[in-house]
Amino acid sequence: MSRIICVGLGPGDPDLMSVKAARLLGSVVQVAYFRKAGRRGQARQIVEGLLAPGAAEFPMEYPVTTELDVSDPAYNAALARFYDEWTTKLVQLTRNGDVIVLCEGDPFLYGSFMHLHSRLQGLVPVEVVPGITGMSGCWTATGQPVVWGDDVLSVLPGTLPEQELAKRAMGNDALVFMKIGRNLAKIRRVLAESGRAEAAWLVEHGTMPNQKIARLVDVDDEACPYFAIIIVHGQGRRPEIVA
Repeated sequence: MSRIICVGLGPGDPDLMSVKAARLLGSVVQVAYFRKAGRRGQARQIVEGLLAPGAAEFPMEYPVTTELDVSDPAYNAALARFYDEWTTKLVQLTRNGDVIVLCEGDPFLYGSFMHLHSRLQGLVPVEVVPGITGMSGCWTATGQPVVWGDDVLSVLPGTLPEQELAKRAMGNDALVFMKIGRNLAKIRRVLAESGRAEAAWLVEHGTMPNQKIARLVDVDDEACPYFAIIIVHGQGRRPEIVA
């Protein structure tokens, strides 16, 4: 029976995807990928020149992105219909062979494919190829280890309410904030209140040609792009350097 294979593409640099991912892309006959309406899609850009000649492409265009707040019932209803419809379409496509679904980073870390994965169970065989996470690419770009020794790392979505975000940020040695965009000002306040604003770094488009790295305090208050991550490095236990 044909499969649906979600391929994690890594943080953005095509050279950072796995050998298995590259091999699958070179043999695919059907490929689907998420994108915002009117855009080419970041996942599709990453695999430019890597797909098998003649591969059939199926862009899955989100019905909403930032037009509605995530707490709005209409937002959840629109996305639920979208994932239901594409579950049906992908299953139908397997009649013609395997279908590869592209996913930035790692599919099981905030990846949109998770919503299809849960719906596809029991319908067709599903395989997931893991990828280097976007946050891993970003903290490596800063040139500093993100955790040392017994440091505790917390990964926080910027979409959380500010009070909840502040509570979860407290007591952790290293922090990664994802889903920044319009949540930048809120994250700034959380870091300022915890006294960690000076230690925070903002990485935009990590590992990509247009990568930008800066201390958060040196960045203007304008909204960040979707592909941006804020990092606070841990400073934990490590052997002393002996001269």
